[in-house]
Amino acid sequence: MQVGIVSDTHDNYSAAEAIAAVLDDRGIDTLVHCGDFIAPPLLAAFEGHGFDIHGVLGNNDGEREGLEATIDGFSEGSHLHGREADLTFDGTSVHVLHGDQGIETVTDRAESGDYDYVCYGHFHVAEKRSVGDTTVVNPGAHFPTVPDEHRSIAVLDTETDEIEFVDIDG
Repeated sequence: MQVGIVSDTHDNYSAAEAIAAVLDDRGIDTLVHCGDFIAPPLLAAFEGHGFDIHGVLGNNDGEREGLEATIDGFSEGSHLHGREADLTFDGTSVHVLHGDQGIETVTDRAESGDYDYVCYGHFHVAEKRSVGDTTVVNPGAHFPTVPDEHRSIAVLDTETDEIEFVDIDG
């Protein structure tokens, strides 16, 4: 199974469209968004692409009800989970949070040993690191001031247990 991991789209509709195109090209089954969508209209870029969306709220997501209604309306498998989420894809456990709770909280979730992956955003810097047996992933960000090398998404392949970063224009 291929899982797209995205964060900090910050109402950047052109980036969201570019992300959706990459997810389509790769046959992604599910999109995980680590927060900071900003407002519901951004989500139109992801509509009709056939993948489920799981999201958590970031510190800039003020229209919770609108975001929740929009995401939950995409498909039966789509859901806005609140501030954190525990997800499982083909037996691979993934914990998702935005990260504005602090990098210590991200590291604590990883150190718990309860998850194969901990995914977060907030810091606008793409990274992959190991904490014990847990892989910690920040997919990058799409805020206008983010340098090109951090304008990326991550793709988790649950069969190979690998993370690939994909650059996004937009």
